[in-house]
Amino acid sequence: MGDILATIYDQNTQAINGEGDVSARIETQTTDLLLDLFNLPRTFTGGFVTGTTMANFSALAVARQWFGAQLEQDIAADGLTNLSLPVISATPHSSVLKSLAMLGLGRNNLITIPTLSNQREAIDAAKLKLFIEDNFKHQPFILVLNAGTANTADFDAIAEVMELKHIYNCWIHIDAAFGAFAACSSQYQYLLNGWEMADSIAIDCHKWLNVPYENACFFTRKEHFKLQFNQFKNSNVPYLENQLENFNFMNILPENSRRLKALPVLFSLLAYGREGYRYIVDNSIELAHEFGNYIRESSYFELLAEVRLNIVCFKVTAACDTAEFLQKLNKTGLVFMTPTTFNHEKGIRAAFVNWRTTAEDIKLVCSVCETLVNTK
Repeated sequence: MGDILATIYDQNTQAINGEGDVSARIETQTTDLLLDLFNLPRTFTGGFVTGTTMANFSALAVARQWFGAQLEQDIAADGLTNLSLPVISATPHSSVLKSLAMLGLGRNNLITIPTLSNQREAIDAAKLKLFIEDNFKHQPFILVLNAGTANTADFDAIAEVMELKHIYNCWIHIDAAFGAFAACSSQYQYLLNGWEMADSIAIDCHKWLNVPYENACFFTRKEHFKLQFNQFKNSNVPYLENQLENFNFMNILPENSRRLKALPVLFSLLAYGREGYRYIVDNSIELAHEFGNYIRESSYFELLAEVRLNIVCFKVTAACDTAEFLQKLNKTGLVFMTPTTFNHEKGIRAAFVNWRTTAEDIKLVCSVCETLVNTK
């Protein structure tokens, strides 16, 4: 309903003090509610964009501006001017690589740090520290961390890595597309310990909030507002001092025109609240582990990685091709999973985020899998 009304009202969410329009106030209220949901401090400010790709892009654009400021350069105004800008990560989502390409930083220039093991997607913090000490001890750099990888929902050791901010000159961005919602869980919120120290965070409301596509948000620390303003401002806007008094999203986000994406999120947050989302997240995680246990005990399938949150990544070990099995599975119309590749093996990815999924659904999925794998 919130999305339908956003279309009907057809507002371009821009100025807080815009005449005849309260959509910007709705957006600031909604981002504050999200910060509360995630137990993040109000030292962050947020804004809505079309998806996690744009959330990562926007946050990294501000990070790029920060990097230039460390060298007394305005990259948004003057371009990269032969600057070598180091971006470090372990297993970034493809949207991060796309963002590096669009920002002129180059996807091939990403510096990749090894993971903890072949079965993990989390960064090896010890090797990261050694690499930084050897290469960027006296230089600024950007570090991208994962709060829930797309393949296996693995988390970097955020609290441990955040200690780098006390030693080195770095911008730390967290891609928390769906992993941010671990903050709602009674059992898994510890995975996000320390994320309040990040410089920027990207989330996807389409995931556990179950709102329509093209609805993501990114947070940046308020201390970086001037950098964000200089990155995204329209060239004819007043001075920064006036912008602070007459706040306009048009000058702190990539798009000049945006529909009221915050409205369906606001409706969802008001409808279910903190307790509602604690149930939704915990239920999804519980069902993922239940399905993971079936895969673990089955003689027809094999887990490619341990179930860490809400994603089950597995392959077919029976006399059946994994890709062919997935195609048959999805054609039943009873369940939908997606193909993936993990550790150079073709696999299947089952992601649990829908509030309607129940234990009965898991029984059905297991039964369908069992039937298909035995059907020649």
